[in-house]
Amino acid sequence: MDAFYREEIGVGHALLLAKLQPDQQEQALSACFREDWSGASKNRRILLPVRNLQQWIEQNVMLILKDAPFNKRDAQLVPAAGSCVDCPKRTGHNKLLFSDLGKQDACTDPTCHQNKVNAHVAQIIAAKPQLVQISTAYGVQKEGSPVIPRNKYTEVRKPASKEEAKRLEFKVCKYTAEAIITESSGVGTVHKVCANPSCPVHHPKPQASRDDEKWKAEQEKQRKEQAIANTTGLRVLAAVSAAVPVRLMKRDLLFILEKLVSLMDERRIETLARQHGIRQKRDDGGIAKTFSAFLRRADEGTLSRLMVEAIIMLAAARMNPASVLRDAANTYNVDTDAIALKVKREFAAKEKAKKEARPHSEPATKAKKAA
Repeated sequence: MDAFYREEIGVGHALLLAKLQPDQQEQALSACFREDWSGASKNRRILLPVRNLQQWIEQNVMLILKDAPFNKRDAQLVPAAGSCVDCPKRTGHNKLLFSDLGKQDACTDPTCHQNKVNAHVAQIIAAKPQLVQISTAYGVQKEGSPVIPRNKYTEVRKPASKEEAKRLEFKVCKYTAEAIITESSGVGTVHKVCANPSCPVHHPKPQASRDDEKWKAEQEKQRKEQAIANTTGLRVLAAVSAAVPVRLMKRDLLFILEKLVSLMDERRIETLARQHGIRQKRDDGGIAKTFSAFLRRADEGTLSRLMVEAIIMLAAARMNPASVLRDAANTYNVDTDAIALKVKREFAAKEKAKKEARPHSEPATKAKKAA
């Protein structure tokens, strides 16, 4: 009343507050405001809309009795509180004051409500000690606690249709047992759950579907085709390089090559170096430094070949690689078809050797497992 007459709250706030118990009115009055510390040394309170207070009351004070897990008529559950039917703190005791709730009956004393829920849970566990205790919150099970978190069990529900009966959460298994919620929301309600992580019904082992196998086979096919194409390209590059004649002087070739190499990234420099048997060592200071030293020692023929190879690789990075290689092969009369055929035969031979080796290794593996 004082807050209303001081015009700190409106009529809507005052009407909602007046319905509550005296000890709850103080908490609810605080929920009408939010503190604002921005731009000032002293904070100021900002009045929130009436709907915010309504939501706070619904979440913290008004507890719908039809959702309560305990027997509302049991006066001995918590003898000091008595039966909910005769309780004056129940909204149904004064329907005129709480007409906005309609036919719903709610408890306005959260402490009393919680005491009855706790007593109900203790009563149920005492009568059925084999009940599994669960929580509706996800997390890690606390050490020594019998309460199983939500991510450690599957709730088994009654299916409403044939389609639902096919889903895992609607299937009953030999591990299905009764459980009571003792933590988080829904405390005191009893459900059926499966808490066995090795249950074949609710935790089936993943099986590769035909679509997965088809996708894997397609990926393997593409990988092989790409490997053949890469190897063929390198062989064609080497053949083109072998057909390059010696015409320029070494200083000219070295100058051109150093400029070309400066335009290449480390991966392409490494590819070019490997074509000529160069392998980088950890203490060499990088492949570019190693390759640069190799260029200064190379003769005119090697430099000429390297220059053509570098130009082909740079062009392939900016254009169609197959087209660039084809043009180079035509210029230097390289038979790309013959090289491609040879590479395919080599890959086929390797694949055949792998398949032939598998049957010999299987008996040895089985013998080792048996031992």
